[in-house]
Amino acid sequence: MKKLKLLKMYMAGNTKLYLLSWLSIVIHVALAALIPLLIAFYLDHIIGGLAIDSSTAAFSLSSRLLEFFRDNGSGMILPAIIGLTLLQGLFLFLRGKLTALAAENSSRRLRNSLYRHIMHQPYDFQSKTQTGDLVQRCTSDIETVQSFMSSHGSEAVSIVFQIMLVLVIMIQISPLYTLISTALIPLIFFLTIRFFLSMMKIFLAADEAEGELSSALQENLTGVRVVKAFAAQQLEIDKFTEKNSTHRDKVMLILKLMSRFWSTSDFLCMIQFAAVIAAGAWGALNGMITIGTMIAFSTYAGMLIWPVRGLGQMMGFMGQAFVALERIQEIFDYPVEDDETGTIDIKIAGDIVFENVSFAYGDGEKVLDDISLHIPAGRTTAILGATGSGKSTLVHLLLRLYDYQSGSIKLDGTELSTINRRYLREQIGLVLQEPFLFSRNLAENISLGRASASEQEIMEAAAKASVHDAIRGFERGYGTIVGERGVTLSGGQRQRIAIARTLFRAPSVLIFDDSLSAVDSQTDASIRAALQRDRRNVTTLIISHRITTLAEADQILVLDKGRIVQQGNHDELISSDGLYKTVWELQSKTDDETIDSIISV
Repeated sequence: MKKLKLLKMYMAGNTKLYLLSWLSIVIHVALAALIPLLIAFYLDHIIGGLAIDSSTAAFSLSSRLLEFFRDNGSGMILPAIIGLTLLQGLFLFLRGKLTALAAENSSRRLRNSLYRHIMHQPYDFQSKTQTGDLVQRCTSDIETVQSFMSSHGSEAVSIVFQIMLVLVIMIQISPLYTLISTALIPLIFFLTIRFFLSMMKIFLAADEAEGELSSALQENLTGVRVVKAFAAQQLEIDKFTEKNSTHRDKVMLILKLMSRFWSTSDFLCMIQFAAVIAAGAWGALNGMITIGTMIAFSTYAGMLIWPVRGLGQMMGFMGQAFVALERIQEIFDYPVEDDETGTIDIKIAGDIVFENVSFAYGDGEKVLDDISLHIPAGRTTAILGATGSGKSTLVHLLLRLYDYQSGSIKLDGTELSTINRRYLREQIGLVLQEPFLFSRNLAENISLGRASASEQEIMEAAAKASVHDAIRGFERGYGTIVGERGVTLSGGQRQRIAIARTLFRAPSVLIFDDSLSAVDSQTDASIRAALQRDRRNVTTLIISHRITTLAEADQILVLDKGRIVQQGNHDELISSDGLYKTVWELQSKTDDETIDSIISV
């Protein structure tokens, strides 16, 4: 039942096209089943001269058909068969076109829905899910379902209807001959069901192995510079080879299962077909059936036996499609992040208050433990702390990527958890430590999300990020295409482009999450000076390990193991013992004279 719901989900919006394609299938099969009857009638009653049994239900139609051939000559049989065949071809064409159109539309709709669903997933889902696996579900899995619905699915409908129709016709002609002609079909059908169930299990394992292979490929192509920098090509090749071998082994299991099924079913089908011919020949020689009946049954046996055998293949593909649909449904089962509810009736100035806030990821230890702090609107607050001290978690909570578990966070007097997530994130600008640039030109990267942005606005944002002169130095300026992940730019240039992109949005709250570390001290100072000059009404939060970056902040917070252990301005903190003073002393000693002395040694 669940699988039928999955198919219904896929077909939604294109049901009429599928129904029309299935109607074409029904007409095509009916015309195909009519031709053997026509040939049998011609052989028995026109050439053989047998009388028509008036007790049959089709007596009236048969009599008229007999009169037609006698009046128009026996040569009319060929045009009649050609006409029926042409009609078959027409409906076969309609079936293929309608099914392909419906499947393509369904795949487009499903792919859009799946992508939209992934984009609206919580940050926790995005951070824990392998990118390669998601890519496969959006591409390979949907293509598997599309392939089944566009060809194998319609073929399965054709086979089922054809088996039902042919069985009814055969029983009407000769029940005993029908029994002989279908003796082995239950066994073939049993093998088909068994093959279907086995195929689903093996294909799931193969699909998951392909997902791991895709993830490994995506990860290594994305991080190719790191691989080369550490001369780790062979190590990564060995890892990829291992996953590739695992995928190969799973696929080989599928091929072995298919080979056993095909060989066994082919053998049984050939025996069944031989029995049909032998029984028909014996019956015709002994006057039990007519020659026309024997030929018709031989044709119908082929229309019955081989489709039953082909049904196994169809069910194998159906198993693959159901597995793919279940993998797709797994993503849809994850609830989307609620970014529709919450207040937007708030003017954000940037006054932030944490009161006794604690937070832990899952069931782990607390990352933030009873944090209380005040970030005044329009002021600059800096945070210093070791890795794992909770700096980035503060940012996650401010953006509502995660919701705090206890305590209170208020933004301009409004509880943060009551503010609409989308509206909140539109008001907060975040520059990450590892910037991501899209494969577009520089202007489009800076004005991301605003197609109507003017060139002047883009250049102003770039100037504030101290990257305008560098961009003008490129041959195509702001029209320069950035490679995937910004590989055509230096690390500092990528970072400054990301800063320009954030400044372009003119946010009320600006957060630098250790994002100034990739630029040199002079550029760092230039960017901070531009922020001080042009963005005095913006609340700025700077996370950094560089004391010169933190020193000019209005207040500095020092985090250690999820707690605020020091708080004050630069002068206050260097005058008292603590982590801040220790880091300041270490960085102050690393001047040119110290470096020269180290080199001389």
